[in-house]
Amino acid sequence: MAWTTELISTRAESRSLGTLPSGEVIVDQTVPARAPWSGVIRATTLLSIVDLGGNQAVDCLLYNAHDTAERYSAPDTIAAQRSIFLTTGSVLRSCEGNPLMTVIADQCGRHDTIGGACSKESNTLRYGHHTKHQHACVENFLAEGARWGLGKRDLVSNINWYMNVPIEPDGTLGIVDGISRPGLTVTLRAEVDTLVLISNCPQINNPCNGFDPTAVRIVVTAPDPASM
Repeated sequence: MAWTTELISTRAESRSLGTLPSGEVIVDQTVPARAPWSGVIRATTLLSIVDLGGNQAVDCLLYNAHDTAERYSAPDTIAAQRSIFLTTGSVLRSCEGNPLMTVIADQCGRHDTIGGACSKESNTLRYGHHTKHQHACVENFLAEGARWGLGKRDLVSNINWYMNVPIEPDGTLGIVDGISRPGLTVTLRAEVDTLVLISNCPQINNPCNGFDPTAVRIVVTAPDPASM
């Protein structure tokens, strides 16, 4: 995909940043429950995701904005950091092994890399055919990705911010109540111009959203030069 001049637009509103990083606020937007979001985060710019209601999974995909064939790779990220969980200091690497974004602050403690994204197909398999009509993260990714020329073949294993997926004693994955709470924030620094796709997870059949999806807040900040 060719580089596009469409970038995140500046918002005029002034809101309290609380525990968010200092600097010029470029975007401060609430993403409704079940909704998608996307934008290009320029290199060195900070992306903060705030769990407004607590216990809300936020599915996320990353792409090099100049060449979307280079995209987030769960295997490369896990292998490089030797952990399946993300937290402060975790480097989110591409399929080329290059850093796309780095977690520079995390109030939650850990985030999932292996639980994947819900879809109509997986809902049907796990929870029954009566769930087939339910909206899911894959549909959010497809709808939002289409704005950037991305399709189903461009979807890869995603990050699940705030989702609690422990490894059980028998080696299986658990999808259990989250460890987040209202107002917790994770902040990422873009190492290159990065296209970010987000699905504010609509899942209601397991505890990843406390069976009640809620809104999240997206804040994009140009870092304070004094802190660099």
